[in-house]
Amino acid sequence: MKDTLYTATELADTLGVSSRTLRFYETKLLINPNRVGNRRIYNYQDHARMQLILRGKRIGFSLDDIREFLNLYDSNTDKTAQIQLLVNKISRRIDQLTERHKDIETTLCELKEIQSMALETLKNKPKIRWSAP
Repeated sequence: MKDTLYTATELADTLGVSSRTLRFYETKLLINPNRVGNRRIYNYQDHARMQLILRGKRIGFSLDDIREFLNLYDSNTDKTAQIQLLVNKISRRIDQLTERHKDIETTLCELKEIQSMALETLKNKPKIRWSAP
């Protein structure tokens, strides 16, 4: 597995993203593939980094958060700082999502109340009969 090399198309297909997505993260300096001529060649570390990047994006981390996490991963062999940073960021994300969940619940209750009032108003309205002139 560590010997596996990927072209941009192969890695993109493996990860379920486009080659353009890989180039985007390369321009953001989150991955740095080797080059053979004009071709980008990705190794298992690039694959692992992309998995972490995509997971981070999926759960709502910013690119700056992901970059900070990856930089710690690269420089800290102990991984304690990386794990503590992850715990802190996850805690903040949980708090954000919990707050958003409360806002959504409040909005749903208000919408259901408005819908109920509107349906009641329609139910109590006399039916209009249209007649031909």
